[in-house]
Amino acid sequence: MPSYTVTIATGNQWFAGTDDYVYITLVGTEGCSERTLLDKPLYNDFERGAVDSYEVRVGENLGDIVLVKIEKKKYWMQDDWYCKYVTVKTPIGEHVEFPCFRWLVDDKEVVLRDGRAFLPQDDKTSLVKQHRQKELDQRRKTYRWKEWQPGFPMSIDASRHKDLPRDIQFDSEKGVDFILNYSKAIENLCVNRFMNMFQSSWNDFADFEKIFVRIKNTISEYVMEHWKEDFMFGYQFLNGCNPVLISKCTKLPDKFPVTHEMVSVSLERELTLEDEMKAGNVYIVDYEMLEGISPNCTDPSTLQYLAAPICLLYKNARNKVLPIAIQLGQNPDENPIFLPTDGQYDWLLAKIWVRSADFQHHQTVTHLLRTHLMTEVFGIAMFRQLPAVHPVFKLLIPHIRFTIAINTKAREQLICECGIFDKANATGGGGHVQLVQKAMKTLTFRSLCFPDMIKSRGVDSKDDLPTYFYRDDGYRVWETTKNFVSDVVNIYYTSDERVEGDEEIQAFVKDVCSFGMQDFDHCEFPKSVKSRDELIEYLSVVIFTASAQHAAVNFGQYDWCSWIPNAPSTMRKPPPQEKGVADVTMIIESLPDRGRSSWHLGAVWALSQYQENELYLGMYPDEYFIEKPVKAAMEKFTKQLAEISSSIKRRNEGKKLPYYNMSPDKIPNSVAV
Repeated sequence: MPSYTVTIATGNQWFAGTDDYVYITLVGTEGCSERTLLDKPLYNDFERGAVDSYEVRVGENLGDIVLVKIEKKKYWMQDDWYCKYVTVKTPIGEHVEFPCFRWLVDDKEVVLRDGRAFLPQDDKTSLVKQHRQKELDQRRKTYRWKEWQPGFPMSIDASRHKDLPRDIQFDSEKGVDFILNYSKAIENLCVNRFMNMFQSSWNDFADFEKIFVRIKNTISEYVMEHWKEDFMFGYQFLNGCNPVLISKCTKLPDKFPVTHEMVSVSLERELTLEDEMKAGNVYIVDYEMLEGISPNCTDPSTLQYLAAPICLLYKNARNKVLPIAIQLGQNPDENPIFLPTDGQYDWLLAKIWVRSADFQHHQTVTHLLRTHLMTEVFGIAMFRQLPAVHPVFKLLIPHIRFTIAINTKAREQLICECGIFDKANATGGGGHVQLVQKAMKTLTFRSLCFPDMIKSRGVDSKDDLPTYFYRDDGYRVWETTKNFVSDVVNIYYTSDERVEGDEEIQAFVKDVCSFGMQDFDHCEFPKSVKSRDELIEYLSVVIFTASAQHAAVNFGQYDWCSWIPNAPSTMRKPPPQEKGVADVTMIIESLPDRGRSSWHLGAVWALSQYQENELYLGMYPDEYFIEKPVKAAMEKFTKQLAEISSSIKRRNEGKKLPYYNMSPDKIPNSVAV
């Protein structure tokens, strides 16, 4: 009587093991086995991290094993089980791998295909076609679209983390509890005595040091020491938390009437302002998106304010980018143009207002919308339209890990009505919702393509901006990622016709546009892909957004935002509309109070922390792919990423302001914090 050896691996997560009954059925081209009980309760099989083997006897040879069905039946109480993979050894000694990487909950069953990836047009038998369609039908019932707020990208239909499908939940919900983590951060930073001191102003700038944690030789300490200086202000537009706004200025907008006479003292090349612009030495940052956004009014005891400033920057002869003019609103009739030649505190307060506006734009648009929410859209569409056997599902799944979970938790605790965001941010209380709705009108697919995004702002020349490390490192990570995607795509798609003929990949792309982005006219997301090149670019956008772009705008938050005056989360006095009124007292009374400062500090600390057992770009411990050509492509990708990390490390040696947020060894695979 032929027998098959079945080996099953249980995950290493907490509570991954089970004491429930586990059954298996092998389905082959020549027949199927009987439903076989593999484990009886309390026999200590299927423990966390275990690899267990069993004999499955059959009456006749089953032919090629096509499917494996695993069932879990409850023994005593709910006992979820995480199955990593199943390996079947046939009577002739062949090993067939069946990746799983799923939770079996309650009396659930899963049916697994072998680990080879197949496009839908390559499935020939009705058995595998039916399995493929059944999996997608079930997924579409499980992963449903929902509009959280009008005008937002669509999100998952789940109000709470515990309502999510078990496969996309965090291993431990406690580890991502925002309230717990922020409170813990506040306590660890020894600022808990200030956290409820709302309306209580600091005494002076030095007083902020009471909540500033000094860590020797870090960027945050350097920021604290130099935040008032123009070079530090300008540098952050290149390599700070929000390095995505600076644009080359070839013509001043009418709403920003800066004249040569105003800024001539700041120009170093004996050229007029117009000639400096023609030479490519003038840059602009415009926070027009903040115009009309409602400031936080959740605390009747504290008025809070927002501004929509415009800032003109100049690259001097030493290649430093310096501010030369600031207007704190979009209407020049109501807002004077502040200059470095103005009074010390007028100029400092104008810069602080720009930094506060930058913080609002960074948190809500650059970070929340353009990385978190967009990756969730890609992830939901992937689960709905691509079965586990599809090569693109296998390629993308590591880069969607925990994203839907962290976003659901954020909607539950952070950005919801009366959430943590309301405590310290000027856009809390609904302003952040308005800001996302407004930003959606300029969010296009091409703006997510890194090279296009850089070029559209006119900052693609290394000669013009030699210290724009975000751009330089981003280019390298983008190209390396795109080459890896190309290697994988070309294994399965041997022609453009194969791409056009893949109904599942076409449904995935269409789902993102028509449902995820709600088919907004302005989004310009493709509804189909017609060639390998188009597919490669599309998938590169997904992976880059989830990994490198998120890392670049997330993990530097403590570095750049922990010194409160450099990144005020709110302002408590309106922006000045005349010169000569600012002094230290006015600035201190404008900056966040002690309570809001403490919550802000806890937030940027918590958001800057990597996950325990973080998986960085190029790390693929879960073997969704079993084919050797793909594994070779992964090894090549990992090697190239390591080379980039090494070169960035060499460049940073001896720098007082090292830039490492785009270093692959600091880029997690997915948006998970």
